Amino acid sequence: MNDLYPARATVDLDAIAHNVGVLRERAGSAEVMAVVKADAYGHGLVPSARAALAGGAVALGVAQPTEALALRAAGVDAPLLCWLTAPGRDLGPLVREGVEVAASARWTLDALAAAAREQDRVAVVQLKADTGLGRNGAYALPLRSGPDTDWSDLVAHAAALQAEGVLRVRGVFSHFAHADAPSHPTVRGQQETFARAVAVAEEAGLRLEVRHLSNSAATLTTPEAAWDMVRPGLAVYGLTPVPEVVSAQDFGLRPAMRVVARSVLAKRLPAGQGISYGHAYAPSRETTVLDVPIGYADGIPRHASGAGPVQVRGQRFSVSGRVCMDQFVVDVGDLDVDDGEEVVLFGPGDEGEPTAQEWADAAGTISYEIVSRLGSRVPREHVGAIAG
Repeated sequence: MNDLYPARATVDLDAIAHNVGVLRERAGSAEVMAVVKADAYGHGLVPSARAALAGGAVALGVAQPTEALALRAAGVDAPLLCWLTAPGRDLGPLVREGVEVAASARWTLDALAAAAREQDRVAVVQLKADTGLGRNGAYALPLRSGPDTDWSDLVAHAAALQAEGVLRVRGVFSHFAHADAPSHPTVRGQQETFARAVAVAEEAGLRLEVRHLSNSAATLTTPEAAWDMVRPGLAVYGLTPVPEVVSAQDFGLRPAMRVVARSVLAKRLPAGQGISYGHAYAPSRETTVLDVPIGYADGIPRHASGAGPVQVRGQRFSVSGRVCMDQFVVDVGDLDVDDGEEVVLFGPGDEGEPTAQEWADAAGTISYEIVSRLGSRVPREHVGAIAG
């Protein structure tokens, strides 16, 4: 390690570019919007965005306005969609920076229109339909209380503001509930609902440039849902959204992140000595333990206590006892180790090291959470030809 923090996440930007290329092939004629929200799933927002664009993505997607504005401040001028804004917030900076804003409700359209009038420019919007996820988006399924839907109301309001000349509706999109289970009946149902939502928008006179529904799982497993654009996130970083079905390597994806720490101490302990808080683990024989200075404050899941896999000198071990705020302990038996020993938490798996998916299995969660929750204390080192 080159700095004072004894752990590091190395991110291979060439792998991100490669993964976007794989996704482009899977998408057929559809274009790729790479999702770089949540600091690019923990991989580093700006470097990952640039790598995705170098790999062939034509647009970027983020959740929060701060993410969109950070990309613009860094000089990233690609088409950019931001889909989570809150009432009462000033959307003027997004309009000023040419960020496309998703609208799920009338208030968003009104706020964008107000900002556009103030700046004497046209705000670009994409309308989001809830086709059955029951989360964000204007509900596009009929209710028993009346023939109209939230979606038809949103479309009509958007069409009126577009006719005024303050808004331009560029696209329509939605999100799957069960894309990681491609045979689930909702996958087909949501595609049908989305097609009806698109028809409602087009019948209202909206000339749509992009229509997109597919996340990573759908891009990889449901090619008929691609429409004009796909919107992968996790797969951009080389992880599979359907680990129970197909591995990342089988898809041709390359995991981009490798996390390594240096132990601060190696010492012998007698048989029966309890280790770490609560003495949840005690070795049955005299042994050597390593104190690894990374913990749940850095995003290492406490639920992986006693189970999180690591690699030391090419051999596999697991967390011994509880994951603490800043550290955890590994019992390595009689392995010849010393202070400052390299401990690999996870990586692509090419050299036998654990993967993010194995940590997810150990913690009872998903690989999305393992990489995206990695804390800001852990430095990111970006490597590869794209990194320059």
